[in-house]
Amino acid sequence: MKRYPGLQLLFLLVLVSSLCVSACSVRKRGDNTFSFIQMSDPQFGMSRHDSSFEYETAHFEKAISEANRLKPAFVVVTGDLINRPFDAPQMAEYKRIIKQLDPSISLYNVPGNHDVGNVPVPNDITKYRSSFGNEYYTFNYGNMLGIVLNSVYLHSPQNVPNEAKQQEDWLIKTLQNVDHKKYKNVFVFLHHPFFLQEENEADVYSNIPLVRRKKYLDLFAAHGVKYIFAGHYHRNAFGKTAKLDMVTTGPVGLALGKDPSGFRIISVSGTNVSHQYYALDSMPTAIR
Repeated sequence: MKRYPGLQLLFLLVLVSSLCVSACSVRKRGDNTFSFIQMSDPQFGMSRHDSSFEYETAHFEKAISEANRLKPAFVVVTGDLINRPFDAPQMAEYKRIIKQLDPSISLYNVPGNHDVGNVPVPNDITKYRSSFGNEYYTFNYGNMLGIVLNSVYLHSPQNVPNEAKQQEDWLIKTLQNVDHKKYKNVFVFLHHPFFLQEENEADVYSNIPLVRRKKYLDLFAAHGVKYIFAGHYHRNAFGKTAKLDMVTTGPVGLALGKDPSGFRIISVSGTNVSHQYYALDSMPTAIR
């Protein structure tokens, strides 16, 4: 049998080139086609009124284990990480469990009212920052820009007016500077939903007061924000304005309505966005 070294070398070069093109194309698709997980309200201590948190530990460990199996692009936890603000054992347990997340999966914390207090004072904000990092910031993945906000500044800012104004100024500047050629999707993550079903619904404990709600919704609409993801309600809820979707996600921890404990998987493909909530005991076999 004759051997043709030149042909073998040519075949090898073509194969390597093909693998490189394939890998590059997968990487390119990964930039614009990906899924991430929104968890909310693990709220260590809630079920037992701060006497213990075995219930929350079991739920959050299950959620993190599922995230490790599903391998999302990243995980966002939209507030109420703990139940009693700055409770050392609750914070330690939350941090212990998030360390179980695969290091290749980024995790982004969002402050909730149980993390900084229902009506915080400046020192509460300082303590949160020292425990969990910045309370508002941006992050990105592929064609998505994520904007994290401290919704307590919008819900109950009376004792922290300077901090609330600083966040507002920062947000306006951030939105004005968004590169929409690079970021086809701009998402906001915060704890309190702006509204549950209707953008003009009456003020309740679970939404942002109308006096500030409309200003922010108009700001988001003017700058291309497509989705807002929140928690706080311990149930799922959905609403729309003319230009954006308001998605409220049920809890990893204690559920207060008909929706079981679980988390939401959000899938992005170009500018197409879809999402579904899954109970912790009914997870999908895989995600995109």
